Amino acid sequence: MIELIIKKHIADGLNKLYGVAISAAEVVLENTKPDFEGDYTYVTFTMLKLSKKSPEQTAHDIGGYLSEHMPEMQSFNVIKGFLNIVVNQQYWISYLNNHYHTTDYGFVQTPTNQKIIVEYSSPNTNKPLHLGHIRNNLLGYAVSKILQANGHQVYTCNLINDRGIHICKSMLAWIQSGGDETPENSGLKGDHLVGKYYVLFDKQYKKEQEELIQNGATEEEAKKRAPSILAAQELLRKWEDGDQETINIWKTMNSWVYEGFEATYKRLGVGFDTFYYESNTYLLGKDIVAEGLAKDAFYRKEDSSVWVDLSAEGLDEKLLLRRDGTSVYMTQDLGTADKKYQ
Repeated sequence: MIELIIKKHIADGLNKLYGVAISAAEVVLENTKPDFEGDYTYVTFTMLKLSKKSPEQTAHDIGGYLSEHMPEMQSFNVIKGFLNIVVNQQYWISYLNNHYHTTDYGFVQTPTNQKIIVEYSSPNTNKPLHLGHIRNNLLGYAVSKILQANGHQVYTCNLINDRGIHICKSMLAWIQSGGDETPENSGLKGDHLVGKYYVLFDKQYKKEQEELIQNGATEEEAKKRAPSILAAQELLRKWEDGDQETINIWKTMNSWVYEGFEATYKRLGVGFDTFYYESNTYLLGKDIVAEGLAKDAFYRKEDSSVWVDLSAEGLDEKLLLRRDGTSVYMTQDLGTADKKYQ
């Protein structure tokens, strides 16, 4: 081990420099404190009577000897009488290569047969991956690899939020002002292009709200009555009704986003075993809502919206289907949860 190598060279150095007869076992090393550069620290104060020099000079003498005789040392620094030793990085690489098979180093050799799903990334297809997604991706990838190294059977999945009112917002803005703009003719990465139109929608939506408020509407009324949000809701209804023109635009814009996502995942070095798409799981969720209505687990209000009462669990009422029959996040979450469990 490197500690023994350092101790031996320090013992040799003390003998050569000061005529001290000391064995490697008698040399005391400490781990270098985090505030300082180094891997190991040798404290020189016990040698001062023999060196007849200051703590700093004694440390420099020993450090200089190690520089000439110990190739495993990359560098050293002195803080008062503390000699901080930096081990050469090549030593660690050689040590691992000589003592471990690099393909199985750190891996448990006996499988646990435990199956674990690690879900990460899970972006929306109305905007590009951002800084928070980088954190999410790297943490998810790291967790999956650590679990795999511990012998578990790991499945990585990515839940793509590819449908809903937020997706329709980007679609509407592109329909209204995008014309023929594509990633190819705009020079924009696909997910950035779609995100651009999501921002354009938001600007127009806020402008309409301000105009309605100036004309006497409350803030809540303005949010509901703004032409842009009504148009986006109509687009969502068309999508869920299977309107072919709407579906074609949705597929086209999503394909741009997926190309952009894939480029980002490749740069990050992460990947997935399975992709779940909420455009599929929301249908399963709708089936579960219908089943829940039939079993009186859910209930329908006078406006035809469907709800579940979770007050007995210390929660509140939760909307499962809007009054126009379109899905909300909870609808697809029911379907996704069931699919993951299966």
